[in-house]
Amino acid sequence: MDTASFQFVFFGLAAALVSNFSRSRIWRSIVLMAASLVFLGLLEHNPLVFLPLIGFLLLGYASLILLERGWSRAMAWSIIAVLFVYIWLKKYTFLPAGIFLHGPYLTLGLSYIFFRVLHLLIDTGDGDKQRHIGIGSYLLYLLNFTTLISGPIQRYDEFARDQFAAEPLALGPRVIGLQLERIVRGFFKVNVLGMIFDMIRVDALAQMSYQLSPSFKTYAAFKLIVAYPLFLYANFSGYIDIVIAVARLMRVRLPENFDRPFSASSFLDFWSRWHITLSTWFKSYVYNPLLMVLMRRNSSVAMEPFLGVFCFFVTFFLVGIWHGRTSEFLVYGLLQGGGVSINKLWQVMLTRRLGRKGYKALAGNPVYVAFGRGLTFSWFALSLFWLWASWSQIDVVFAALDAFRWFGVWAGLWLLATVFLALWEWLRARLLSIETAEGPALTSRYARVVYASALGLAAFVMTVLLSQPAPGIVYKAF
Repeated sequence: MDTASFQFVFFGLAAALVSNFSRSRIWRSIVLMAASLVFLGLLEHNPLVFLPLIGFLLLGYASLILLERGWSRAMAWSIIAVLFVYIWLKKYTFLPAGIFLHGPYLTLGLSYIFFRVLHLLIDTGDGDKQRHIGIGSYLLYLLNFTTLISGPIQRYDEFARDQFAAEPLALGPRVIGLQLERIVRGFFKVNVLGMIFDMIRVDALAQMSYQLSPSFKTYAAFKLIVAYPLFLYANFSGYIDIVIAVARLMRVRLPENFDRPFSASSFLDFWSRWHITLSTWFKSYVYNPLLMVLMRRNSSVAMEPFLGVFCFFVTFFLVGIWHGRTSEFLVYGLLQGGGVSINKLWQVMLTRRLGRKGYKALAGNPVYVAFGRGLTFSWFALSLFWLWASWSQIDVVFAALDAFRWFGVWAGLWLLATVFLALWEWLRARLLSIETAEGPALTSRYARVVYASALGLAAFVMTVLLSQPAPGIVYKAF
């Protein structure tokens, strides 16, 4: 059962329906646990493949119990043990192959479980949260089928606030309608837009290996570099739309994971809008602690901004390499960390040269913002080669054109993205400014009905009548 298929949507809606048979928190927890276990069973039919995952869950819970009982010395060792077992189960290639398990086992969703386990251990070990988490609540939080495969990464307190509330979240006709609309929108993103952009990428990649003229290959390279970020956004954000809506129908609020990322005017701004729960997790548990340690060791006020630059690099380098276990992801991490740290250094240097008011004025200049938006998109698009491609594919792609033409492709992308995204922002603002008695015309109830109906019809035609299967959710592989 793919996580954005009709089967998954119907499964989620059925679970939400049964969950609302009673307002009791016990009933809702039983339904969520049963749905999560059924979901796991639909992913894998052989019970033996779950044994390593069960071991990982038990390791995390045993560590949590030790910390709840005041064994503060266990915190560091628990984190190290959980981190090592995660790396071992994911088979990171810097470890010797002889130590890995060689039989089949399930790792789907392990990365997101790992983040939630570490969150529980760190918060409990620091003494920030005086609480006891029972084994049932622990498993419900970690195995929640709406966040299992690809997030979003929800904190335990946020989950418990809704799931275990004596009086559950309200669920009236308007809320139900908005969630159904969001499911349709997400399904359209994944199964129509995502499929189209992926077809363009696959076709362009094939053309890069053909014996074609340099001009034609340049055009293919341009399509290749543009298509993947658009595919990835449609694929991942569409899936997130579906699970957030399903969870809300089950009276649980999941955190938002996207906030119009291609509207970002800088790479720092981009990572506050793209995969928000991932970057927030790393900010809380990597960037902030690392910066505090460095500032305690170096009290120079003049050095503080540069310590922040270094911490940004480390944080987003780790964000990059979390995505995969091979050497390609080292480069991806370097490009993410490098992009964010250079962006921060640029801000520091401009602020020193122009002053705070001068830099603020520059940062608000529409032309500066437009070029920053185009540069952000083009840098991210370039970095994604090391997210989806193997070294052999990367060699084929970059060998197809000389350095001068590749520079032209990237510069052309920067210019085109600058113009197109600026026009998109202008058009969006103008359309939203059209008012009716109910407010903006585009967000009125009638416009939403027409919009959702059109998207639903297009998705139905693509997936059912044309029998076009959409690519799987990319982030379930991480």
